[in-house]
Amino acid sequence: MTALTYRDAVREAIREAMMADPRVFLMGEDVGRYGGCYAVSKGLLEEFGPDRIRDTPLSESAFTGIGMGAAMGGMRPIVEIMTCNFSLLALDQIMNNAATIRHMSGGQFNVPVVIRMATGGGRQLAAQHSHSLEGWYAHIPGLRILAPATVEDARGMLGQALQDPDPVLIFENALLYNDSADVPADQRCDIDRAAIRREGADISLITYGGSLGKSLEAAHLLDAEGIGAEVLDLRVLRPLDEGAILSSVAKTRRALIVDEGWRSGGISAEIIARIVDGGFWSLDAPPARVCSEEVPIPYPAHLEEAALPSVEKIIAAARTVMGR
Repeated sequence: MTALTYRDAVREAIREAMMADPRVFLMGEDVGRYGGCYAVSKGLLEEFGPDRIRDTPLSESAFTGIGMGAAMGGMRPIVEIMTCNFSLLALDQIMNNAATIRHMSGGQFNVPVVIRMATGGGRQLAAQHSHSLEGWYAHIPGLRILAPATVEDARGMLGQALQDPDPVLIFENALLYNDSADVPADQRCDIDRAAIRREGADISLITYGGSLGKSLEAAHLLDAEGIGAEVLDLRVLRPLDEGAILSSVAKTRRALIVDEGWRSGGISAEIIARIVDGGFWSLDAPPARVCSEEVPIPYPAHLEEAALPSVEKIIAAARTVMGR
């Protein structure tokens, strides 16, 4: 077992992938000399050289397209986009090209590219650097969307993603980079299934990414009130592990979705729809959700805190679902 931060876990995963496969390389803004905006790639330029740790111009559309072309040519690129907000500058490449080429070519071509990006608020970086857009991307067929919420998943998901023949987007909540945990040296994880992080019998807290820690803390506090909350970490937003969701809700008979994305048109709505479609008769109460407020994420700390899901909001919503 090795103690790693989330940041170090991602770095070790990149290093291991590059050592195992000469086709793997990392590209993005400031990933080389600067060591990455969040210091994830610090030291990798010195270890692997500029051919495999490639600083790019400030053009997300251009370097994402280059990564896709390299993938189609037999390489295994890891493209780092500094923040998910900036990924919108590459949305045409991701949605209209990477996600569709297998379909448009009748299965003759595929795009085995991995795109990593930071997501989430809570860092006082204001409206252009703080949103959670992974739910948007989970709407698009042809993509796999991963949201590692633990150090173990940060360490283990990347290698599995690089084996996928289709595009994989990994959303790393920036508030998690300093989290630490003991991780086995040969850590591997499943990129198909959700994971129960806490057993419970009274209500299912269904969440992912940066909201996992808040949900676990809320579950601990609810336990003192006699409410046994099960915490389900989705881990994979596309394809959703519908079986795990319905199994948990069948057990607890109540569901609360915690999602840092916006409420309107968000993935929380999709999860509730699937619960109603597949598990309506097992419910003892209407499903509920805690999401970010319907505003651009504010800059002032107190307003940003008020806009995001919190432990207090999760507890209050859980009490309502429980009829208390």
